[in-house]
Amino acid sequence: MKTIQSLEKNPNKRLLSLLFGAGIILLIFAVLQLTVGTGVDGQGFNWKLNDFIICGFLLFGTALLCEFVLRKVKTQKLRIFVCVLILLTFVLIWIDLAVGIFNIPGFSGS
Repeated sequence: MKTIQSLEKNPNKRLLSLLFGAGIILLIFAVLQLTVGTGVDGQGFNWKLNDFIICGFLLFGTALLCEFVLRKVKTQKLRIFVCVLILLTFVLIWIDLAVGIFNIPGFSGS
């Protein structure tokens, strides 16, 4: 509980921890790309540089938007609602880029 309270009192630490977490997630994808290998035949995944850029943009953008909401919105219920909405949007965009569930020409994956 002490660390959560200290993050609430110091929003800059919270911002750094969000950005650090997004960077770690992006690093995990980069390591998986190097260790698992590439391939379209089901053995690994085939990411190009622009895929990593889009992934980083989505992760850091989501983290920054949630941090903005946590700093500006005063009520706890509205904070949770807006952050969940941001995370849901992130997940839907991620899924659409991966497999194309919405089938948007020029945007959807596969």
